[in-house]
Amino acid sequence: MRKDDNILEEFKAKNQASTLQFVESAHIEGTVFQRFPPDLLKKLSTDCLVMQNHAYGISPAKFLSNQKLSNFFEILTTCNDEEDKVLNNMFSCLCFHDTFTKISGDRLPMASRAYLTLFYFHRSGSSEARKSATRPVAQELFDNLIYNYSPTFYAKAGKAYDEVYIFV
Repeated sequence: MRKDDNILEEFKAKNQASTLQFVESAHIEGTVFQRFPPDLLKKLSTDCLVMQNHAYGISPAKFLSNQKLSNFFEILTTCNDEEDKVLNNMFSCLCFHDTFTKISGDRLPMASRAYLTLFYFHRSGSSEARKSATRPVAQELFDNLIYNYSPTFYAKAGKAYDEVYIFV
């Protein structure tokens, strides 16, 4: 899969709230969407509940023309950028049943359903992490807790104070 250096295409989707369009042939069983309530799944395709922040991506046509990619991954969702170009948004690995996306809540639209979407994404990730057989040594776990580090307080004029942890 790494042999094709020209796989990415330019897209304009900076700080853009958007919908997700589910691919008809996609199987959501075993993906992050498996436990989403049906009404929320429907709202994801009609309401702008997710944030796009892409400069590059892979169009469905380019994805499907790459046999190695399309044999390894399945497209779950697509979305449109600012110029109405369609790009793949989420993939499911056909071999390992993992879902790949970047999800962040810092710029989500201020809608309760957007936060509910974020909740289900994170719940799915936590659930998968709990299933992992990998367990750190207890002391190593305690040494890495966030509470062992001192936060830096950051403020911008007219904004609230934020606690920021800087790891060097």
